[in-house]
Amino acid sequence: MGQRLKELIIQRCKDKEIPLVGFASAERWNDPLFEPWIPEEYRPCAIFPETKTVIVLGLPVSLPVLETAPSIHYHELYKTVNTLLDMHGYQLAEWLTALGHPSLWVPRDGYGSISVLKERPVVFFSHRHAALLAGLGTFGINNTLLTPAYGPRVRFVSVFTSAALAPDPLITESLCTRCMACVQACPVRALDGKDYPLGLTDKTACALRSEALFKRSVSPCGICIKVCPVGEDRQRYGRTDLAIYDDHDERFSRYHHAWQHVRRHGGR
Repeated sequence: MGQRLKELIIQRCKDKEIPLVGFASAERWNDPLFEPWIPEEYRPCAIFPETKTVIVLGLPVSLPVLETAPSIHYHELYKTVNTLLDMHGYQLAEWLTALGHPSLWVPRDGYGSISVLKERPVVFFSHRHAALLAGLGTFGINNTLLTPAYGPRVRFVSVFTSAALAPDPLITESLCTRCMACVQACPVRALDGKDYPLGLTDKTACALRSEALFKRSVSPCGICIKVCPVGEDRQRYGRTDLAIYDDHDERFSRYHHAWQHVRRHGGR
C-alpha cells in the first residue's frame, strides 16, 4: 500500500508539472548528519506528532528572469512561485487526508515580515533541511540547497503526512564546487566562504538588503543563486560561461542591455 501511494503521489506531481518531489521519513531528523543539528522542537514530529513522512515539493526559479534581479520581473516571479508552492502543498495535504492519511502543509515561509525576520531570523521549520533529507540536494557555501537540475534556483514546500512512505536516498556527494562566485558576488558581503554548517550567513545584512529592496518593490536579492554554476538549467539556457555576469565583458553586452532595461521599470 505504501509503495502504491508513493507512486500515486509522484504521478500526481508529474500531472501538476511539479518537477521535484522527495520523501523523507520523520526519523531522519533524529539522526544528525552534521553539527550543529536541527533542535528537537523544529523537527516534524514536534510540529505534527502524527508525522511519519515528509514530502518535499520543489519548483524552479527561472534563470533568465533571475538574471534581471533586482527587478520587478524577479519580484513577481518569486511571488508567483511561492503562491504555487503553497497551493500545491495545501492540495496534496488535503488529498492525502481525504484518503485517510491525516496530513498538513507547511507554508514555504515561516515568518510574518522582513522586520520580524530582522528581530528573530529563525523560522519554525526549515524546508532546506527537509529537501536535504528527502534526497533532493546538498548545501552550498551560499547556505542554500543545491539541486542537480536547478542548482540553488528552486523553492521548496513541505507536507507532513501520517502515511508511512519509503524514503528516497540521500545525495552523499556535495554538489557545491566551492568556486566562491556567491561569496564574491554578494553585495553586502554576507557569506564567509566556509562550508555549511560551519559557514555562516550574516542574516542581519541579508535582511537589511531585502528590506531596502522591498521598499523599492524589487525584492528579493537573488544574486548568490544567480551566479552559482551548479544546475542543468545553465546548460538549457546557454549560461555556462559565468563571465556573462561581468558588466564589462562586451561579449555579453546584449544581455546586459536587456537586464538594465527591465531594471529601469516597475520599481521605485
